[in-house]
Amino acid sequence: MTPVDISTAALSTADQLIQLALAEDLDDRGDLTSQATVPPHATAAVNLVARENGVLSGGVVIERVYAALCAMQQVSADTVQVTSCVRDGGKVEPGTIVATVTGPVSLLLTGERVVLNFVIHLSGIASKTAEFVRRADGSRAVILDTRKTLPGFRLLHKYAVRCGGGTNHRIGLFDGLLIKDNHLAARGSDSVADAVTAARSWLTKRGLDLPVEVEVDTLEQLRDALAEKPEIVLLDNMPPAELQQAVTLRNQLSPHTLLEASGGITLETVGCIAGTGVDRISIGALTHSAGALDFGYDWQW
Repeated sequence: MTPVDISTAALSTADQLIQLALAEDLDDRGDLTSQATVPPHATAAVNLVARENGVLSGGVVIERVYAALCAMQQVSADTVQVTSCVRDGGKVEPGTIVATVTGPVSLLLTGERVVLNFVIHLSGIASKTAEFVRRADGSRAVILDTRKTLPGFRLLHKYAVRCGGGTNHRIGLFDGLLIKDNHLAARGSDSVADAVTAARSWLTKRGLDLPVEVEVDTLEQLRDALAEKPEIVLLDNMPPAELQQAVTLRNQLSPHTLLEASGGITLETVGCIAGTGVDRISIGALTHSAGALDFGYDWQW
């Protein structure tokens, strides 16, 4: 898996979440157990080690957690040293050392759970995405995420999807236009084509260069939409046979329109759906249902 770069905005989000995570653990008293039991000048090294197969995401957070802790303790940021052994987007297996952290034992212990919470969560998303991508391999379809993310974690979740080889859909409501059934209902019209025309006109008046995507539930709606040649049509909950018909219809009426399958897609069904010829497959489960990928701290005393 190719290592993935993280955006400045996602790093800023990570820093805010790290502050919240540390506040949850430490409040205004700090790590009572470490204060009570660990000699102040004790130092050690610890390896962050994978316990199962998967794809790493969240490794970029490790150094930032300890930098935040050092700032809270009013000590130099280099008091804790983090050496990365695997970049985000890299494959791991049981026993893979992802990073080595050295410094005061009390600081290492205080940051342990915060580091692990980020890494196991984001790596779970990356690993699940990678499996969806693997099962769609050989088709033209790219695997997309959705907006079904934990509040506050949107940018990190989407980063984790990219670590797993997936592709990001729109970030939020501000950077993409997707006309759904409720938008059509609010217009008081069943015409998908009219909604596409209205959306294009609105974008043009504001000088916005964004693709128009519209959701349809039936082939009749698809035919209507294709009359206005939208950039993307989302095919909601269509079975594979109907998706194949949709691809044929698109090829006849608007070859440049991309078709996106969505709705209840699983690891068991994604290969069949990818084989229908759709261009995109969006899957909420990448982020809302990914399990944790197990990692642990192995101490070097």
